[in-house]
Amino acid sequence: MNIIIIGAGQIGLHLARSLSGAAHDIIVIENNEKLAETSSSEIDGRVIAGSGTSVELLLEAGIAESDLLFALTSNDATNLVACKLAKELGTKKTICRVSPLLLREEWMFDYRSNFSLDHIFSSERLSAIEISKHIRNPEGIAIQEIARGRIEIQQIRIPENSSACGKSLLELNLPERVRVASIQRAERSFVPTAEEKIQANDQITLFGDPSKLSKTANSLRSNTEKEKGANVVILGGGEYGLSLAQMISPWNCQIRIFEKNQEHAENLAEELAGKATVIHADGASLNELREEQVGVANFFIATTQSDEDNVMTCLQAKNLGTKNCIPLIHRTDYANAVNQTKSQLGIKEVISPREVVRRELMRFITSDKYHIVKKIPAGEIIETTIREKSKVAGKTIGEISLPAGSIFVALIKGIHAKVPSATDLIEIGDTVFSIVSEEAKKSFLKLVAK
Repeated sequence: MNIIIIGAGQIGLHLARSLSGAAHDIIVIENNEKLAETSSSEIDGRVIAGSGTSVELLLEAGIAESDLLFALTSNDATNLVACKLAKELGTKKTICRVSPLLLREEWMFDYRSNFSLDHIFSSERLSAIEISKHIRNPEGIAIQEIARGRIEIQQIRIPENSSACGKSLLELNLPERVRVASIQRAERSFVPTAEEKIQANDQITLFGDPSKLSKTANSLRSNTEKEKGANVVILGGGEYGLSLAQMISPWNCQIRIFEKNQEHAENLAEELAGKATVIHADGASLNELREEQVGVANFFIATTQSDEDNVMTCLQAKNLGTKNCIPLIHRTDYANAVNQTKSQLGIKEVISPREVVRRELMRFITSDKYHIVKKIPAGEIIETTIREKSKVAGKTIGEISLPAGSIFVALIKGIHAKVPSATDLIEIGDTVFSIVSEEAKKSFLKLVAK
């Protein structure tokens, strides 16, 4: 593929390095001349010094013949304009990095359509999603967001005392736009029909609005079993800490955030009113950790910009009795080193924002007309943008006969995302997420991903 990367900062350079040596033509555009010079010796590709919003430079980089443009600077305006120009000049696909603040505004303005974006993401939010999996899911059952975070995937096990046992999916009377998309039963995993009956010890995959899934999951576990939220302490009230707190607050978690900057702590307390307790203190201080009884917490998450502080405070929290400690480590070499010794250090998991973003972006390094978002026991979660030749374009969900073993689980129209119902119309330009078994994949792609 012909790939252009705007920005040779932490994220851009890490991606460029990972692509070096593969069968791709890589061009990086970096505005900082010194950084451009040092980057050229680190990657197998061409580095151009200049602005990613320069039409002249984009044309010089071969934008008209490019397959993919990644706009990965730390400046929202630069990334948005670069993507818009790139699409107008002929690139096939644009991927845009933005701040969490812009993502939070997306419900008010359709950045995707207005700036010709094929995908928009925040490194802070992706990292928060990665951390939240461990908080929500200490036993390893998957929790994940798709469709710009508007839809959550949650997997739960059905206990023997659940009122759901023996009932078909139709009889469960699930909330509107919440769907059981797959069932794992003993060694067998499958996409169920509406007549399939739930059995004890089934592991089921639910899709739906995050605000509805927790209640649904509780009702399916049993009539009396309630999900108890975790006691979570977050070090650092920056965008990583804020994004994490906002993400886990609907899960009935007890959240405390250490923030040493007084003004920022006050703003954070206002932003998270009623959702978290903000403590104006230096959380890197052992005395402060003791005073706040961090040892009783289920999770201690260190999200500051200092890798050293994040690791050391996790070790202190672990010594005080915190069950699970997760540091955010920005430098890839540090992250790899700590990850190799995490069990000896008592660290549950190491989160590297650069690596989290790299994994997210690598799924676009393909010439296919679809992306595999995640593999699950029942098959794959596939993302597809509907094109003119797609056989499902112009039809409602109810009019489409999907092959057995496949099911639509999310539909994006502009800035709106939902679990589709039978009356929803699929149009050109819409994006659909589906669970597709290996047996159904070929037939499904012929039908949808033309």
